[in-house]
Amino acid sequence: MSVTREYNFSERETERIISMAWEDRTTFEAIEYQFGLSEKEVIKFMKEQMHPRNWRKWRARVQGRKTKHEKLRKDEVKRFKSSAQRQITGNRISKKKY
Repeated sequence: MSVTREYNFSERETERIISMAWEDRTTFEAIEYQFGLSEKEVIKFMKEQMHPRNWRKWRARVQGRKTKHEKLRKDEVKRFKSSAQRQITGNRISKKKY
């Protein structure tokens, strides 16, 4: 069963998850906090949503990246987002136009 159907994400939520997964500094924990997808589920979700070649590029990019895993980050970094990014509360996405 597809993760998208399992969680009933809207098109906007799907696009947001994909963009967060591509962002270097957005942790898997931040995606789980906002959308309820664990790291394994994000990987599966990305594999279902992307062309195989692009998925391999994404997977190679995030694999072992310290910034994608909260536990691997430096102790002084205690945020999900850049200080320049708009506020995100719970599952609500800031007013971002696509």
